[in-house]
Amino acid sequence: MSKSPPTQEEVARHKQTNVMLSRVAGSLYWMSRYLERAENLARLVDVNLQILLDFGQVSDETLKEHWLPILRSTGDEDLFFELYEVADSESVMEFLTFRSENPNSLSTCLANARENARQVRDQISSEMWEVLNDAYHYVTKATIESLWETGASAFYDQIKTYSHLFQGITVSTFSRSEGFEFIQFGKYLERADKTTRLLDMKYHILLPKVTDVGGAVDAAQWQAVLRSASAVEAYRRFYVADILYPKVVEFLLYEDSFPRSLLFCIQQMQDFARLIAQTPEGDGPSAEQLRFDQFVQNFIHTEVKAILGRGLHQFLEEAQIELGNFGGYLYTTFMYHPPVDMQAEIRFQQQQEQQQQQ
Repeated sequence: MSKSPPTQEEVARHKQTNVMLSRVAGSLYWMSRYLERAENLARLVDVNLQILLDFGQVSDETLKEHWLPILRSTGDEDLFFELYEVADSESVMEFLTFRSENPNSLSTCLANARENARQVRDQISSEMWEVLNDAYHYVTKATIESLWETGASAFYDQIKTYSHLFQGITVSTFSRSEGFEFIQFGKYLERADKTTRLLDMKYHILLPKVTDVGGAVDAAQWQAVLRSASAVEAYRRFYVADILYPKVVEFLLYEDSFPRSLLFCIQQMQDFARLIAQTPEGDGPSAEQLRFDQFVQNFIHTEVKAILGRGLHQFLEEAQIELGNFGGYLYTTFMYHPPVDMQAEIRFQQQQEQQQQQ
């Protein structure tokens, strides 16, 4: 007995299910990425502010050189100077923390994370929602004036605490389903990207003078890089000696036991991507997966000395491209659902059924 062609209602229901699943996956993924982005930004701004306090009185030109690298690392330098005339501590902190015009500001990231969570509230635990909601309202109630009055470090520490709390609650309350895999993949993709940008910012922009290499300023800045990644204590357990840039680079790139190193993050991305893809038996991994796997293998078998000799900036740019390509592939394949021409889809399904009957 031949199977009758699908009706318009059946095709619509099937497509609606796929669209819904893609949207849920996309919301979970972006919820995780935006929260991780907010945490990393809080780390960066707080540590940069602490460096200025350690140095004492600085000139306007020094302030500009100090804050511009962060604006460049987020890609928002042009937008900043459309809104402000001078890059000093107050203007940059306000722009990076509160300005809604900035798509990468801390408040925008938390608003986007909360909105994505709101769209899938039935998929996440109530505790996860409460933490994100609390973080969002905490930021919306603050102002740049209140930061200076009550202490900026306490404010940014609280943002990091919200992020850590959310991650712990997620691990404790979210079922180990596909949704969990999208959350984790988004987190590690964002974290890997920010680790490369943090290293690139320091290595190529914060040290304009060769004479500074190895000096007190150099050591303080590389320690700040470790602090931005919450890696000072972990680094000291591996390298008891002074903080030296080749060792810092090696630690943040290659230490596979440290959860913010590039190697740790990309290996986690590999694992969760395989779970998401669940390659059918008999089919090999996609070309994009093979390319990323090759990048990881090449990275593992390259010594940090070779990377520094060839150029750290060049390697970090290549790494950012690979991360972007692989993240884009997973998003377009599993999370993005283009608009569907229902009539064309029904005709296609009917043609397929007719061919099977012949």
